[in-house]
Amino acid sequence: MNMLVPHGLLPRLLSLLLLFLLWQLVTMAVSGDTLPSPARVFAFVVDEAQSGDLVHNVTATLSRVFVAFSLAMLIGGTIGLTLGRFPAADRLLDSWLMILLNTPALVIIILCYVWLGLSETAAITAVTLNKIPNVAVIMREGARSLDPQIEEMSRAFRFQRRTWVRHVLLPQIEPYTVASARSGLALVWKIVLVVELLGRPDGVGYALSYYFQLFNVAALLGYSLVFTTVVLIIDTVVLQPLEAYGRRWRPVSSAA
Repeated sequence: MNMLVPHGLLPRLLSLLLLFLLWQLVTMAVSGDTLPSPARVFAFVVDEAQSGDLVHNVTATLSRVFVAFSLAMLIGGTIGLTLGRFPAADRLLDSWLMILLNTPALVIIILCYVWLGLSETAAITAVTLNKIPNVAVIMREGARSLDPQIEEMSRAFRFQRRTWVRHVLLPQIEPYTVASARSGLALVWKIVLVVELLGRPDGVGYALSYYFQLFNVAALLGYSLVFTTVVLIIDTVVLQPLEAYGRRWRPVSSAA
């Protein structure tokens, strides 16, 4: 069995199967319009995929997620490393970071649409601004946790800047980078849906808004499940292996 099913996958599959069974049992006790059955939701997904609308909307949302996520990781990571390495900069900008971190996402989205118009630029900017402080806070902690003994060794051997970045900085902050990426992915796609709901002509958020006006619960569940599945696949296939790779050099305690 271990050769056929990856480690830890079988319990997850059984858990999902149990969830769908419970869903089916609940639908037998309530109105079909209130909570459609899994078969009805699946039928909607198939029809929407055949029409091309599902692929178009999911692709539009994924493209926005990718652009905003990449910008937020780049800008937020740079800010976080700077604050973590330079205490003076941290004292100066910490309040700014906290203000942005605690500003409601909806406020930032509305302001971006007011200032930049109902455009793709405004949408990407709003999502990026919402994600930057989260990345910066995590990466700041990573920069603060650099091993001073390794730092001293690099100075003793007079590492060049490139060598220091490759062999001292990156291995130690990689777990923090992956942690911010995993938490950020879940945050970014949720904010993208709100951005699309308020001011975009396509995407999963737009589709949810459209079917909400039609009170089509099967469509709402269908789009939600499809996009959640896509995000989970990205996390499982890309981010979790990166996290394991980033922690490869850390000592692992042996089991008794």
